[in-house]
Amino acid sequence: MELAHIVAKRSTCIRQKVGAIIVKDKRILATGYNGAPAGMDHCLDIGCLREQLGVPSGERIELCRGLHAEQNAIIQAAKFGISIEGATMYTTHCPCITCAKMIINAGIKRVVYGKEYADKRGLELLKEAGIEIVYFPLKK
Repeated sequence: MELAHIVAKRSTCIRQKVGAIIVKDKRILATGYNGAPAGMDHCLDIGCLREQLGVPSGERIELCRGLHAEQNAIIQAAKFGISIEGATMYTTHCPCITCAKMIINAGIKRVVYGKEYADKRGLELLKEAGIEIVYFPLKK
């Protein structure tokens, strides 16, 4: 879990620093952090539309130009042809509903998260899919 927090330090999001790692058989397969798509301007540089509009956490995520850490970890594995079926994802924050759908379809079987998220629908969907969920906050 501590490694997910280290990965989160690379985040270019103004609002939250989120990191995720995907592990299988004690090996790190992929990492991800939240930020703009590759080659695009970062929110740190051009600002955040959700912040400017005062949108609360967990709402109107479609306005965000960035990808979530969980999405980037799954995409990284796909880009490099790494199977993550049956793996565990460690993420600094509870997955949103969009990330939960991707986690389910990627075949990840366990999610360990460290911070609650305003929208609980992601957790509910993971539970419904039979994915093991572990709440494990990093002690400071």
